[in-house]
Amino acid sequence: MINVTVLTDNNQITEFELSGHAESGPYGYDLVCAGVSAVTFGAVNAVIALCNIDLDIEQGEEGGYLRVQFPHSLNEEIMEKTQTLLEGMIVSLETIEREYSQFVKIHRK
Repeated sequence: MINVTVLTDNNQITEFELSGHAESGPYGYDLVCAGVSAVTFGAVNAVIALCNIDLDIEQGEEGGYLRVQFPHSLNEEIMEKTQTLLEGMIVSLETIEREYSQFVKIHRK
């Protein structure tokens, strides 16, 4: 099971964490894992490239873990752009969760 935890403060995403493995198919053919990875890494790469900010990123060596923290001290325009990209990521993850709820759970705190 992949657990996605999204932390917010004042309706702003401040951090998200993914842990676990979907195990919906054999290694290298796990489409749920591939989808979750593509969505999250795509969003993180988009934030870095389009918002030009440094993120605090922690990854597990064997996969199955990703934690990303976002700076609190961003100007309003960059914060808005970052949040839009992150909300897009959440919408995509929720779409995966609806189809594959036995493999993915999203928790908001």
